[in-house]
Amino acid sequence: MNKKVAVIGATGFVGKQVVNELSNRGYEVNAIARDSSKVDVKNNVNAISADVNNVEEFAKVLEGNDAVINTFNPGWTNPNLYEDFLNGSKNIEKAVEQSGIKRFITVGGAGSLFIDGNQVVDGPDFPADIKPGATAARDYLNVIKQNNTLEWTFFSPAIEMHPGTAGIRTGKYRTALESPVFDENGRSILSVEDVAVALVDELEQNNHIRERFTAAY
Repeated sequence: MNKKVAVIGATGFVGKQVVNELSNRGYEVNAIARDSSKVDVKNNVNAISADVNNVEEFAKVLEGNDAVINTFNPGWTNPNLYEDFLNGSKNIEKAVEQSGIKRFITVGGAGSLFIDGNQVVDGPDFPADIKPGATAARDYLNVIKQNNTLEWTFFSPAIEMHPGTAGIRTGKYRTALESPVFDENGRSILSVEDVAVALVDELEQNNHIRERFTAAY
């Protein structure tokens, strides 16, 4: 059982919920962020400030954890989003390897999922404002697929996972590997709270070692 878990991007939209879910399940959480003053510190949550692009220092910060859940995102409004997401993700992967931790769960986007043989991010209706980040996440999936050292899992959220889908924790979801999970109305939706549930369930169950999966209602 992984009892001490590092969460990278702990103050972000997804990261906050992952910290909360882990804490509620009794884990000791090392919540890592650029600015750890925004971490909601509880009994079993430690706040740590660190820069993902300083690989040696970041590896030291990670040492001693049993697993890492990565929700890093350099910000959707970041003008260098593609480069910063891809480089940051690669640096995090290197730091996890250097730290000696094997179990690594990382959150990408839904853009790399396939519908009718085409990836969602390449579709004509894909929102332009998030395309750089989604493309970076898709490209990073191809990078981590080459990693045979870590026991990695890449998670693609549902297509609709945004602040409008926050506030509901059902603890129930369905999973798939390469294509979105759709409901009876043809929508792929999952609240951010249930994204956290799916991530911590994966930590506990190890159903998707060295593969990508997605989840939705």
